[in-house]
Amino acid sequence: MISYPHHQKGTLVFITIMVDQERIRNFCIIAHIDHGKSTLADRFLQLTGTISDREMKEQVLDSMDLEREKGVTIKSSAVRMRYVAQDGQEYQLNLIDTPGHVDFGYEVSRTLAACEGALLIVDASQGVEAQTLANLYLALEADLVIIPIINKIDLPSSRVQDVSAEIQSLLGVSSEEILEISAKVGTNIESVIEAVVSQVPSPNGTLEAPTRALIFDSHYDSYKGVVAYVRVFEGSIVSTDNLKLMASEATSKPMEIGFFSPSLIPTKELYAGEVGYIATGLKSVRECRVGDTFTTLKDPATVALPGYATPKPMVFAGFYPIEGEEYSALKDALEKLQLNDAALSFEPETSQALNYGFRCGFLGMFHMDIIQERLEREHEISLIATAPSVEYEIELNDGNIIRIESPADLPGSGDIFEIREPWMKIQVISPDTYYGTIMDLVIKRRGIFIDQAYPTAGRVILNFEIPLAELIVDFYDQLKSRTRGYASLDYQFIGYRPEKLVKLEVLVNHEAVDALALIIHKDHAYHKGQALVSKLKKLIPQQLFTIPIQASAGGKIISRANVRAQRKDVIAKCYGGDITRKRKLLEKQKKGKSRMKRVGSVDIPQDAFLAVLKLGND
Repeated sequence: MISYPHHQKGTLVFITIMVDQERIRNFCIIAHIDHGKSTLADRFLQLTGTISDREMKEQVLDSMDLEREKGVTIKSSAVRMRYVAQDGQEYQLNLIDTPGHVDFGYEVSRTLAACEGALLIVDASQGVEAQTLANLYLALEADLVIIPIINKIDLPSSRVQDVSAEIQSLLGVSSEEILEISAKVGTNIESVIEAVVSQVPSPNGTLEAPTRALIFDSHYDSYKGVVAYVRVFEGSIVSTDNLKLMASEATSKPMEIGFFSPSLIPTKELYAGEVGYIATGLKSVRECRVGDTFTTLKDPATVALPGYATPKPMVFAGFYPIEGEEYSALKDALEKLQLNDAALSFEPETSQALNYGFRCGFLGMFHMDIIQERLEREHEISLIATAPSVEYEIELNDGNIIRIESPADLPGSGDIFEIREPWMKIQVISPDTYYGTIMDLVIKRRGIFIDQAYPTAGRVILNFEIPLAELIVDFYDQLKSRTRGYASLDYQFIGYRPEKLVKLEVLVNHEAVDALALIIHKDHAYHKGQALVSKLKKLIPQQLFTIPIQASAGGKIISRANVRAQRKDVIAKCYGGDITRKRKLLEKQKKGKSRMKRVGSVDIPQDAFLAVLKLGND
C-alpha cells in the first residue's frame, strides 16, 4: 500500500493505493568512490518522474556539501519511485543509497540487509577496485541478486572489454549479462531499471506476523527528534502504534511515518516489504542506532532482526580550540554532530600544552577528516587536532587489563606486563607494475604479506596484515603517491596482538609535552625520536634563552637538540671605555637569562603538533 500526496482545494491530502507485494523491489547501489553511484541515482529519479527537471540538480541524494566535493556518499539515503515497466505493470522501486567509504562498512551492511538486490557499478576506465570488492562480498553474504554494470562507457579512456573480463572472472557471469551504461549522458538507463524489475525478487514477509522493521540509517531533526530510516520485514507500522526498539529498549509513539520521494512524504501506514521513515521524537540517535529492530508494544516480536552491533571507534585524536574561549562552542558543536552521528564519541580532556579540549573517537581517518571539516565549516571553530592514535590493550603486572586511547594515559613501564595493539587485514588492488613499491611501503610499516592473486592480466590483489597505528597517519597518501593514484585500499579489524611498544615523549625546556607523546615500536623509537626533535628544532621559535628539546623512550633520553638563544647586544651602547664596564653588563645579562630560563615558558606553535603527523614522510 502506498500513500501519495494530492492537493485538493488548497489542502494537502493523501491518497492510499494498495500495491501488491509482488510489485515491490528493494535494491541498492554498490560501487567504489567516484564510480558514478549518485549520478545513476539522479538518472533514475528523472526517468521515473520522481523529480521534475526544474527541481533536478546533480547528486540529489548527496545533500551535504562535503559529499559533493569529495565525490563520496557519507550518509545513507533512500527514495521511492513509481515505474511502469514494459509488461504494463506499475512497480514500487525503493532505492537505498549506501555510503561509499570503508569507514562506514557497518552502515553498508545494514543497508544491504534491507534489500533483495544490488547494482554493482564499475568504472569503465578504472576497473574493479578494493572497496567495490569489499561491498560485493558483503552483498553476496547477504544473498542479494547482483546486477553487474559498467559505467562511464562514454569516456575516451574507457576499457569496456578489459573491465568486462574482470567482472566475468569475479562473478562468473557472461558478457551479455553485464549492462554497459553512461549515467552522466543517460545511455541505457532504462535497461538497468528493467533489469531491477525482472531480476530482483520481491520482498518476503507477511502482514499477519508481529511487526519487525530494520533501522538502516537515521538523522536528527530539531522538530521531529530522531528520524529512523526503516525497512519493514514483517507486519505493519501505523502512525498510532506505540513502538519499541528491541536492542536499546527505548519506546516511542511516532510523531509521523512516511516514505522518501526523495523529500519526506507522510503516510498513515507502512507495510511488510516497504521502505520508509519513522519520526520517533527521541532526542538522541544513541537511543535509535543503526541495525536495531522496531516492533510494536501491543504485539511485540520475540526475536530481533540479526546483525545489530554498536559501532566501535578505532581512531582517537584530541580536538582543542585555538582560542580558549571557544571551548563551550566546540562542546555544543560536537553534541550537535553526535545527534546525527552515533559513531562519534567524545569526552573532555586537559593538556598541559593545549589547555582544555576533547578526546574524540572515530570509525577511521576519513570519518575524522569529515568531523573536523564540519566543525570548522559549519560551526566556524578553529581547531588544533593532535596526532591520531589507536586504542591499546595493556595487561598490568597484577593481571588487570586496561584500554587506553591516548599515549599520555600509558602507565609507567614498571607496571606493564604486555602492550597489545590493534591489527588490520588490508587488501590492495593495483596495476602489477607497482608491486615492488607497494611491498616496500607495507614492509616498512611492519606489515606481513599474506597472499596475492591476479584477477586479470596486469592487475594484482595483495593481502597483508598491518598494525592500525601504521595505517592511520599517512599510509593511504603514500600508497596513492607511489602508485600514481591507481591503487585502492580496503581494510578490516582482525584483533589485538602483543608487540614491543614504548612511549615516546618529547620534553621542551625539560617539561614533557603530553600532546606530542606517541606510542611506537621499540625498534623505531630512536629513528622517530631523532626525526621529531629535528623537526621541532626548526619549528619552535627562538627565545632569549636556550631551549633544549629532548626525546625520551623507556625512561631514557634518546635524542636532543637546542634552539639557540636570541642574542641581544647589551654592550652596543658602550663606545670605547674600560673593558670592566662591558663585562659588568654581560654578567648582569647572564643573571637575567638564567632567571628567565627558570621561570620562562615556551610557546609551541600549531605546526609542531602537525609535525608528529608527518613523521616518516621525509
